[in-house]
Amino acid sequence: MADLTPIVDDLTRVIVRALQADARQVCDDSAGGLCVDCGVCAVVCEGRSRKIIEAGASRISARGVNAADVPADIAGYIDHTLLKPDATPQEIEKLCKEAREYHFAAVCINPPFVKQCAELLRGSGVQIATVVGFPLGTHTTATKVFETEQALVDGATEIDMVINVGELKAKHDDFVRNDIAEVVRVAHRAGALVKVIIEAALLTDEEKVRASRLSKEAGADFVKTSTGFGPGGATTHDVALMRQTVGPNIGVKAAGGVKNLEQAQQMIVAGATRIGASAGVKIVQEARGEKVAESAPGKY
Repeated sequence: MADLTPIVDDLTRVIVRALQADARQVCDDSAGGLCVDCGVCAVVCEGRSRKIIEAGASRISARGVNAADVPADIAGYIDHTLLKPDATPQEIEKLCKEAREYHFAAVCINPPFVKQCAELLRGSGVQIATVVGFPLGTHTTATKVFETEQALVDGATEIDMVINVGELKAKHDDFVRNDIAEVVRVAHRAGALVKVIIEAALLTDEEKVRASRLSKEAGADFVKTSTGFGPGGATTHDVALMRQTVGPNIGVKAAGGVKNLEQAQQMIVAGATRIGASAGVKIVQEARGEKVAESAPGKY
């Protein structure tokens, strides 16, 4: 008899993504953004997540936490990342092996590697995140939509897109909102999450607030601090400001320059619900009191 495991895994992924999309619509339609207890979503619904925590789950977060609440095993917060331009398929294979071993939330890779990661991580529970409009954000909206569509076909379950920073600075808010909304529309149709990279190091605080607000208005699931290739990475100030702006019901991803456990914990305390890092293995090893690996897989 033929091995049906790959088919079952694929069908399971499709069903879960469809349920998440349905739950997201229910939450969008609820009065005042209050949870209506749809029963199918622990990814985008804070009210549902709180019930799961109360039932005994060790880690689900939708808002900033106290230092004492940061989990000892932090792997579920981490997008294990390899976005350097000279990454090889062999390095991607190693990244996926580590993601399986440490049970990271996702891998985050450049679009040509999505198919490889989807195959290597099938059935693992590790999500496949890829980047769109990366790293400058100056692609046309149509190009970002095409990139998103191709990534979804290849197996991506999360899309990290870069805003058009110049248009934000020019205060063309309608353009920025629409740019995000078009990617969200395509991704949500397939049940995928969208994280909006605002490249905070290029922005004033007023612009960070506006970028975060526009991302929320466009229906994004996360706001994200940085590409890792800009003039600066994540700061606790930026994470806290973004969390304050978007409220408790969407995620905040701290990315860029998070190199150790202490920094990751500080980001979570400030309000981050994901950490983008190439040093994911090191961070988890520190948290577990294990011998720390000598090098990370790549710049981020």
